[in-house]
Amino acid sequence: MAASTLSEVARLAGVSPATASRVLNGSARTPGAEVADKVRAAAATLGYIANAQAQALATSSTGLLGLIVHDIADPYFSTIARGVQQAARLHGKAVLLASTGGTPAEEQEAVAQFAGRRADAIIVVGTRSTRPEHAQDNAALAAGLQRYCANGGRAAVVGQPLTGAPQIDGLQTVQLPNRELATELAQTLGAMPFREFSLVAGPPGLTTSDVRLEGFQHGLSLAGREPAPVRRTSFDRAGGYAVGLQLGGELAREGGPASGSGAAAGGPVPCIVAVNDVMAIGLIAGLRESGLEVPADVAVAGFDDIETLRDFQPALTTARLPLERIGMLAAEATLSAPQDRPDLEVAGEVMLRFSTGSPVVSPAER
Repeated sequence: MAASTLSEVARLAGVSPATASRVLNGSARTPGAEVADKVRAAAATLGYIANAQAQALATSSTGLLGLIVHDIADPYFSTIARGVQQAARLHGKAVLLASTGGTPAEEQEAVAQFAGRRADAIIVVGTRSTRPEHAQDNAALAAGLQRYCANGGRAAVVGQPLTGAPQIDGLQTVQLPNRELATELAQTLGAMPFREFSLVAGPPGLTTSDVRLEGFQHGLSLAGREPAPVRRTSFDRAGGYAVGLQLGGELAREGGPASGSGAAAGGPVPCIVAVNDVMAIGLIAGLRESGLEVPADVAVAGFDDIETLRDFQPALTTARLPLERIGMLAAEATLSAPQDRPDLEVAGEVMLRFSTGSPVVSPAER
């Protein structure tokens, strides 16, 4: 059966096509309530579906919000996306999603696609890159967002400001307390009787990883500890798993359960900290495959407090970010009227759990 047309709706309602369009496509020149009710009733009878493009022309709004994330399968991004979705729904917006590989070139392409579809707002979530090979793409991403905002769009980035870009009118940044939280986590763990610390980080030039790494090393210094050696790997579970196998083999040879040292012999154990939770989960899997147990033989901590941790054993010590609220803040920053826009200040907290030998949980988890 062919779709019904606007002309058919107008004919059934006894009005002109222009009047029917004003009712169904959201024009500011809305007819009286009685006429509008007749048009809507006719549209319902015929099963008419309004033309989104016509609505956009009539209202100067497509009702779309473009969301760009690095990997929607990562709970960090999916939880932020849920917060964006919740806020967008309150504003009557639909969310379009682009899941990229995390490079500024792919982000710039997604921005161009959303801008071409006249999205009302664009949100970019994910770490920035300071790698020299990304300099040109960083500039292109900033230029694309600047053009979009200059044409009336509103945008937000979550994590850090755009790399090497000037301030852009209409672009807001939801900055996360990565360095401060990493420092707090290191001070907290540094006060505990661990033998030594190791850090697992992403490739150099990933701002989120680098900032958390700097913060943790600073916290160790404040706690009177030596700087921790760093293992670089991919910024995901697979990277953590690979390092877990390497470190697990080394620790087992140096003094794992077979040698009778560590916690099994009543001595302090080492602590390994990954700069995000998915890396920490992979790390623990690699350690287990090497014959080591957490926290009996080695302690492990992460960062972010992703939802996956609710069912993960042992419960993972981590630095909690309010991921869903972060998504809501980013959406509200782009969709609310200027006087209603939220304060973009974000706070977090250290969560001590069993993976570092602590039975402590926050009041919110009890």
